[in-house]
Amino acid sequence: MSDMVIEGDAARGEIVPFPGQETPLNIGVLGSGSGTNMQSIIDAIARGELNARVSCCVSDKPGARILDRARAAGIPADYIDPAPWKTKLEGPAEQAYIDHLRRHGVQVVVLAGFMRIVKPALLAAFPWRVLNIHPALLPAFPGVAGWTQALEYGAKIAGVTVHFVDSGTDTGPIIVQRAVPVLDDDTPESLHARIQVEEHKAYPEALRLLAAGRLRIRGRRVLRVDSPEPGV
Repeated sequence: MSDMVIEGDAARGEIVPFPGQETPLNIGVLGSGSGTNMQSIIDAIARGELNARVSCCVSDKPGARILDRARAAGIPADYIDPAPWKTKLEGPAEQAYIDHLRRHGVQVVVLAGFMRIVKPALLAAFPWRVLNIHPALLPAFPGVAGWTQALEYGAKIAGVTVHFVDSGTDTGPIIVQRAVPVLDDDTPESLHARIQVEEHKAYPEALRLLAAGRLRIRGRRVLRVDSPEPGV
């Protein structure tokens, strides 16, 4: 989530968020919870399905399970105090996060259950290289607990969206979506569990496309190219 418009907005023309490279993509993960989406990325890398490495993991919660997962995988994992804010990352704390990510050579920032609003400085430091995952088929059901919103609304299809982070809340250009049928006997818990299965496929897929230089942003649309153009 963010509240800024990045200079060179996608509406002005086609943007190449990442040109692709032969060496592994350096990913920095920000998370507040259990870290299952980060684990899916780690697992995809281990299987040889994603040319990347998780260079560091940072949490705004000192006891977050995501930090334990990262350490178990040999990934540098740190808590950085986000004070004084409770719901956003701003000011000196935001700069501390930026400095930490840069020290670890991070090229792309992955928000994996990071429950804070991302502010202008972080987005400017990594323009069009901050990704988020949301448990709904955006633009439907943005915000908190998208699976519960879908169920209560009576939607027949729920799902998951991976998108670039832009100037709004869950409004960035969409990279990958995966649909999940809503069953008649679903509860919020059962629907969320099935959505999470698809989340763990969608995030590695989006990062694989990004790492290969296959994504172009044109207005609201994220287009896929067969292979990056030479020199791009």
